[in-house]
Amino acid sequence: MAITQINTLFLLSLAFPYFIFFTSYASTEGDVLLTFKASIEDPSNSLSTWSNTSLTNYCNWTGVTCSFSSMTSLNLQSLNLSGEISPSICDLKNLSFLNLADNLFNQPIPLHLSQCNSLETLNLSNNLIWGTIPDQISQFSSLKVLDLSKNHVEGKIPDTVGSLKKLQVLNLGGNLLSGSVPFVFGNFTELVFLDLSQNPFLVSEIPSEIGKLVKLQQILLQSSNFFGKIPNSFADLQSLKILDLSQNNLSGLFPQTFGVSMKNLMSVDISQNNLMGSFPSGVCEGKSLINLSLHTNLFNGSIPESIDQCLNLEKFQVQNNDFSGDFPSGLWSLRNIKLIRAENNRFSGEIPDSVSMAAQLEQIQIDNNSFTSKIPQTLGLVKSLYRFSASVNAFQGEIPSNFCDSPVMSIINLSHNLLSGQIPELKKCKKLVSLSLAENRLSGEIPASLGELPVLTYLDLSDNNLTGEIPVELENLKLAIFNVSFNHLSGRVPYSLISGLPASDLQGNPQLCGPGLSNMCPGDNNGRQSFGLSKLTSALISLAFAAGIVVIAVGFFTIYRSYKRKSQRGSWRSVFFYPLRLCETDLMMSVDEKCAIASGGAIGKVNAISLPSGELVAVKKLFNSGTLSSKVLKAEVKVLAKIRHKNVAKILGFCHNDDSIFLIYEYLPKGSLGDLIGRPNFQMQWSIRMKIATGVAQGLSYIHKDYAPHLLHRNLKSKNVLLDRDFEPKVTDFALDRIVGENAFTSSMASESAFSCYMAPELGYSKKATDKMDTYSFGVVLLELVTGRSAEQRESDDSLDLVKWVRRRVNISDGALRVLDPKISSSCQQEMLGALEIALCCTSVVPEKRPSMFDVTRRLQSLSNVSSHPPDIGFSNFDEYSCPV
Repeated sequence: MAITQINTLFLLSLAFPYFIFFTSYASTEGDVLLTFKASIEDPSNSLSTWSNTSLTNYCNWTGVTCSFSSMTSLNLQSLNLSGEISPSICDLKNLSFLNLADNLFNQPIPLHLSQCNSLETLNLSNNLIWGTIPDQISQFSSLKVLDLSKNHVEGKIPDTVGSLKKLQVLNLGGNLLSGSVPFVFGNFTELVFLDLSQNPFLVSEIPSEIGKLVKLQQILLQSSNFFGKIPNSFADLQSLKILDLSQNNLSGLFPQTFGVSMKNLMSVDISQNNLMGSFPSGVCEGKSLINLSLHTNLFNGSIPESIDQCLNLEKFQVQNNDFSGDFPSGLWSLRNIKLIRAENNRFSGEIPDSVSMAAQLEQIQIDNNSFTSKIPQTLGLVKSLYRFSASVNAFQGEIPSNFCDSPVMSIINLSHNLLSGQIPELKKCKKLVSLSLAENRLSGEIPASLGELPVLTYLDLSDNNLTGEIPVELENLKLAIFNVSFNHLSGRVPYSLISGLPASDLQGNPQLCGPGLSNMCPGDNNGRQSFGLSKLTSALISLAFAAGIVVIAVGFFTIYRSYKRKSQRGSWRSVFFYPLRLCETDLMMSVDEKCAIASGGAIGKVNAISLPSGELVAVKKLFNSGTLSSKVLKAEVKVLAKIRHKNVAKILGFCHNDDSIFLIYEYLPKGSLGDLIGRPNFQMQWSIRMKIATGVAQGLSYIHKDYAPHLLHRNLKSKNVLLDRDFEPKVTDFALDRIVGENAFTSSMASESAFSCYMAPELGYSKKATDKMDTYSFGVVLLELVTGRSAEQRESDDSLDLVKWVRRRVNISDGALRVLDPKISSSCQQEMLGALEIALCCTSVVPEKRPSMFDVTRRLQSLSNVSSHPPDIGFSNFDEYSCPV
């Protein structure tokens, strides 16, 4: 026993110095991190776990990863950080991975990080890094991954970059680089990924030395002004999987040996160049090809039938060329094919019945070719198809009755063909956004069931042989385009379909009548006066009856209110998150209509009351559905009250009894944005409008993405955007479903949803709330700021909701300029057009095409940086499927 104790003491004596060493080392690394934190601005308090009180557990801090009790990795991506990237971080001797991407660091490339001797990965992408790449970049000799993409790095790429011979990933895309690309790129023998895309000021040939990089798997050079030929050496890149050379100024012959030995090739995009030559016949010898994209060039000749040997092919894109001959029939039945784009060529042939085998097919775009025969019945069996666009061809016969059986079908364009018969019932197309059947030989009546498609926005049935009346059911739709010109229609046109439409969209139907048309409907003039008298008489009788009811009701209400006050005094429960001297009497008085400062619609009114201290607060009264216990209700309100963001209104406390819930918010002196916009003399500088739009986007992005738990607003409108003295916006009335309960919330909102253009259209068929619904609502608010019009405006001469009003105008020549608020200076026009583009993408009727609020915030913040360059927006034919997501 004694010997055992002696051995134990001996081992402890040996281990003690190591224990002291590791404790001291841990303390040192923790201190380094705290020093690094001291130079950082952290408005979201994302680094709250970094503190002296938890110093010994620094390996558990946010973003920190340790190995063998030593820190090796620091990942602080997307934490809204700014300030200075301190050189103190290099005191972490074993740090090999540093990721500060998607933040707001605003400084030159931090060369002092080259002193981090173990650093292998440095990611500073999507920040505000500026300046040139210095010659001293060679000091980062240990780097394997360098990502400086999506910043403001400018100037030439120095030759000294060739010293980084260990690089496996080099990403300089999305910057302002200029000059030519140095030939030293051939030194990167370990390189796997190269991205120089979206550098519009580069003027360079593609260095042929890149063809020596045998390990290279991805080359992204799109939108960077490269010119000259595609180097023949590219054919030796046997590891290459993805090549994107699109949107450059490349010219000459397309290399005929390209692809022969590229057995790993997955994607090729050389669109929008000036290349020539025919399609290389050996491109599928590897049979591993997944994505073939040759669009927008000057290729000619035919596509070899051997293309159907590419069994793994997912995307086939050859649009905007001069290909001819029969379209390869085997393509239509490939089991993995998802996208076929061949528009604007001279292809002929037909779609075979075997298309039903393409069970993953999502998009077909074959417009402006010479396809013939019928549309096969089997196309309706492809349940993944959401876009079928085959205009300007020679398809004939009837449209199959099951043509729209795909539950995700969104766009159908069969215009300018030889189709005949009736328009089939399309009741299953609940996600159909656009239907164009113009210039065919269709007959019969317009199906009334089209009015049941909740998101149908574009409907063009012009130049056919349609008869009968325009179904009144179409008034249910928010049609931005409704063209039925040059048919044989008759009868009254529903007023909401006429309002805001160009007269040309109804011409060629001499038997149509209605307000604003050359033909008035029978009885419109003679009956108007008698109808007016009858209406006046009815109104007077109703008014007298209502007055009697009101007198009786007021008496009962007065007695009831007095009784209710007495009976409820003992049943109130209050929770204050800030020191408030407030009692139930104050709250009961606050609901007086004379004190109302804003209307919350179906959810309740907002009232202002003054505290004994003289401070004003805003109080919102909600109906207590009783679905939540007092304990749960307190927990839910606390979740909302803990939010700390400059663009989210603070909840100061709440009171409740069995019938009512009173939420107490901070008071904002400028009132709501909706009330300001609704004034007849509304004027506001564009810079203030951008400040408001960006602030609201930041607030929504915070509750969607950064706050835990993630929240949805579900009732965003300009009246729920409050403004402080400096016009800083604060979002209010957020996540009320958590307080009143889901059933009570949806029931309260149901009456409002039918009339509010703030509500996303998918509410008509989807029961699940999503962040994309908030994005839609934000898009409407942004349209209000851009146009200066209230979304809730209901004028006798223009009763269209704002989204419909804008979309009908941007689809005509110079329409985008006409929707901009004329009270804003023309010097702000480009920024306003950029904001309009963002708003149109946010209000896309297809939820998947709406950007996240985080992306919206980034795009709004970047508008001022590109205001001197007109945005690339084809408003005359706006296609929401081009919205970046």
